[in-house]
This record gives sequence, structure tokens and C-alpha cells, in this order.
Amino acid sequence: MADPSAEVLAEAAAVFGLLASPPRLHIVWALAQGESDVSGLAERVGGALPAISQHLSKLKLAGLVRSRREGRRVVYFVDDPDTVAVMRTLVVQLAARDAHAAQPRLRRLGG
Repeated sequence: MADPSAEVLAEAAAVFGLLASPPRLHIVWALAQGESDVSGLAERVGGALPAISQHLSKLKLAGLVRSRREGRRVVYFVDDPDTVAVMRTLVVQLAARDAHAAQPRLRRLGG
């Protein structure tokens, strides 16, 4: 496979940079499970409403998240399934690696 263009590399770096924030990564993870409003995300992610709103604004500008109105409520959802697939693969692999590394520790501790 040929090297990607400078434009593709720049776009990938921008997406990775955006997801380098644990709260934004958590928001995308949560939205990958299903759509939500800001209140639901704040509760799940554990952040203040204004902070979650700012993160959502950045994710929307990048095209990773979209929103729609349902009456007075704004519902957010993931708009980039490919990015979600990459993120999910990485997070699941890291979690499995962490769980595997914890098993010998538990045995040493008598667990």
C-alpha cells in the first residue's frame, strides 16, 4: 500500500488529536452506544454541562458528532462510524490487555 497523502495524514492527526482528550473520547464512546442529550452525557461522563457542551462543539466542528432537535431538547449522535470503529478497536484491545495484566497481580495478592 502506498503512503497516504499529506492531507490524509493531517486529517488523521487532527482526529487523533481531538480524541486525545479523555472526556471527548468518553463522549464519543458513549454516543457510539446510542444517542444522548447533554444532560445524559454529563451524567455518564461525569462532567459539568458547560464543559460537555464545549467538547460536543469541538466534536461537531470536526464532523465526528451531529445533533438534531427534539422539541426543546438537542440530541447528539456519532456521525463518523469509521472513527468509532478505530476508537472501539483500540479501547477494547487496551481493556483486554489491562485485564490480562491484572490476572497475575490478583493471583499474587491472593485473589
